[in-house]
Amino acid sequence: MPTPRNLFVTTALPFANGPFHVGHIMEYIQADIWVRFQRMIGNRVHFVCADDTHGAAIMLKAEAEGITSEQLIERIAAGRPQYLQGFHIEFDHWHSTHSPENKALSSEIYLALKKAGLIYPKSVEQFYDPVKKMFLPDRFIKGECPNCHAKDQYGDVCESCAAVYAATDLINPYSTLTGAEPVRKVSDHFFFKISDERCVTFLQQWLNAPGKLQSSVANKASEWLTGKGGQQLMDQDISRDAPYFGFEIPDAPGKYFYVWLDAPIGYLASLKNYFTTGKAAKNGESRTFEQFLADPDVEQIHFIGKDIIKFHTLYWPVMLEFSGRKVPNHVYVHGFITMSGEKMSKSRGTGLNPLKYLDAGMNPEWLRYYIAAKLNANVEDIDFNPDDFIARVNSDLIGKYVNIASRCAGFIGKHFGGKLSAARSDNTLLKDLQNDATEIAKAYDQREFGKALRSVMAHADAFNGYIAQVAPWDMVKQGKIASELQDVCSVAINAFRLLTIYLKPVLPTLAASVEKFLRVKPLSWQDANTLLPQDHVIEPYQHLMQRADTKQMDALLGIAPQPTPAVGAQHAAPLQTPAKVPADAAHISIDDFMKVDLRIAKIVNAEHVEGSDKLLRLTLDVGEEKVRNVFSGIKSAYKPEDLVGRMTVMVGNLAARKMKFGVSEGMVLAAGDGDGIFLLNPDSGAKPGMRVK
Repeated sequence: MPTPRNLFVTTALPFANGPFHVGHIMEYIQADIWVRFQRMIGNRVHFVCADDTHGAAIMLKAEAEGITSEQLIERIAAGRPQYLQGFHIEFDHWHSTHSPENKALSSEIYLALKKAGLIYPKSVEQFYDPVKKMFLPDRFIKGECPNCHAKDQYGDVCESCAAVYAATDLINPYSTLTGAEPVRKVSDHFFFKISDERCVTFLQQWLNAPGKLQSSVANKASEWLTGKGGQQLMDQDISRDAPYFGFEIPDAPGKYFYVWLDAPIGYLASLKNYFTTGKAAKNGESRTFEQFLADPDVEQIHFIGKDIIKFHTLYWPVMLEFSGRKVPNHVYVHGFITMSGEKMSKSRGTGLNPLKYLDAGMNPEWLRYYIAAKLNANVEDIDFNPDDFIARVNSDLIGKYVNIASRCAGFIGKHFGGKLSAARSDNTLLKDLQNDATEIAKAYDQREFGKALRSVMAHADAFNGYIAQVAPWDMVKQGKIASELQDVCSVAINAFRLLTIYLKPVLPTLAASVEKFLRVKPLSWQDANTLLPQDHVIEPYQHLMQRADTKQMDALLGIAPQPTPAVGAQHAAPLQTPAKVPADAAHISIDDFMKVDLRIAKIVNAEHVEGSDKLLRLTLDVGEEKVRNVFSGIKSAYKPEDLVGRMTVMVGNLAARKMKFGVSEGMVLAAGDGDGIFLLNPDSGAKPGMRVK
């Protein structure tokens, strides 16, 4: 047996200004599956995370709600368990960056870097909001990216081309707090000198060490380090001016650590709290926090999204190295999760809300399986397609895997008292399934979850074919209730047990139910080397997993049957001559009217919809991070090229609707009668995103 690995595993810290979104859940599921597998093969794992609690965004949100920043982060923290428990994500410890441990560690690391000559002061010109009367954090400034010229990009990193820049480099900047054009003011800041020759030399060695990073990530980080592609490695501004919610810099009163200094240190702070509270000891750890991190055999592993590569592959390793601490052994990067090919957006109603998923009664292990089946070791986005989700869950989990037990377990219970015969050692399919344990384990270890699950389901397919061929039900009909029937069904039950071992990291709760059904101890990977012995007794079979229902999915996505909407909506209706409004027509209150979120929208693109005689596809700028896609029944009245650049009015809070041609994310407003269709447009001066009241 190989020596067990000692693993310290983290996921990216979620910002404590709101609930989890499905991107968080995807990352946590990925890491949880990997951690569960490592434990199944005998490795020792400490799996921790924490809320990222500092920064101006937290302060401003709390201020808007009339509460303190501490009250806000406490409320957010209280809502975390329902997500983690709901999707069977088992961290060993969850902490907060607003903690004594993090304050102490941040100060220690800062002072060590300063002693090493890697911290220096510099006067910088910053954007200042003259209306809000405060220096603007990078995330509260938007403008045009100076590198790729994408519109509405934040003041630190471009989400389109991943360029990192100073906020003052933005073209046509504006404050997202007030809309005001920011003014430039000078302030003294502290910088971390990552450009120092010592740092660059260390990073060149670290980035090129085999296996630490995916090749695409290492290449990208090396480009940033060397300045290829026109991007120069910048020293990191690690301080912020008051007002700011964070830790005050120990030797600089009135200055605060920028969140990107103390946030990653939160990994270590969470681990330290895990040790000092005794949780590590309960998990079999006899060393202290300091002893654990000083052990060269301990591997420090981070799971992160592709949007925070630069901080985790350049700044973070250098901070650790030159403060005398263990540097990461691996940084595993994943892509985003999209919905039917489009980036999910909660504001546009195109996201997958994790709590709504659970509230709809949908099995969390359906989502765990679906995500795992699409994940690999590359930095690739994965797509959530509702139809594919239903089909894959029902085909793989029900039609292939569970089907093996449901077809054969009843015969064992009814005719043989629940006793199995010795599984036939000459069964080729069973031997092949056992022999594949090593390759499936390798795929899990390398985070090639999709590859592992494809192999598992190929074996499940083969056993379903075997069962169909031997047809135990025909044996019963023909009165052949003898050892042959018992052998056939015992082979199937043993195969089901092996498949459960291979699926257990992904489906832990279902695996626990199978363990009870089979009357076996919790399954480890080593158990794949053996089969259930002769006369082993299993429990009577009970239904293990429900099929996924399209009605649940429709309810989750808000795709409920709706009456045909008016012209300009997602489904265009024939224009009717307007009837007179009756004098006694039912009135609505102002509160009813205010429920409809009418927004100014700019048509940035319009095009014909192939296969439709009535619809145009409109791409609308409504002042959000991303444009919206809307189908409108105005083709008879407008040419697409005549609409581009026009302003109009849209319903912004209409539930997204899945159509034959794609997802429609709102409704533009038009008037019409038998004489034509007339798209509404606002007076001059109106800007995208303004609310119509």
